[in-house]
Amino acid sequence: MTGAIQVFTTVDSEENAHAIAEALVGRQLAACVQIVGPITSIYRWQGEVETSSEWLCLIKSRADLFPALEALVTQLHPYDVPEILALPVTAASKPYLAWLTRETRARPAAQTHP
Repeated sequence: MTGAIQVFTTVDSEENAHAIAEALVGRQLAACVQIVGPITSIYRWQGEVETSSEWLCLIKSRADLFPALEALVTQLHPYDVPEILALPVTAASKPYLAWLTRETRARPAAQTHP
């Protein structure tokens, strides 16, 4: 395991995708966010089959940052139930992992107990 994750979320507009991407990278919760779209999504919602155009955000981050990343995406996301899926990166080049670590927040300090 590398500690790196790839997080997926889809949104309803390119503008919302950019807002989420800029917030995540700006707060160093992601080293990079790639925006792909529009894509077509077919899904079941409230008992009906729906078809929508969406933009896919591919978020490069670390597993230890996921709780903060998830909270920010949830705050900014326009959907009632946003897709926020994190997949572990099982292998990656050392230079890429070093870059990802440099471009994201410092690791939280370990808590000490008296």
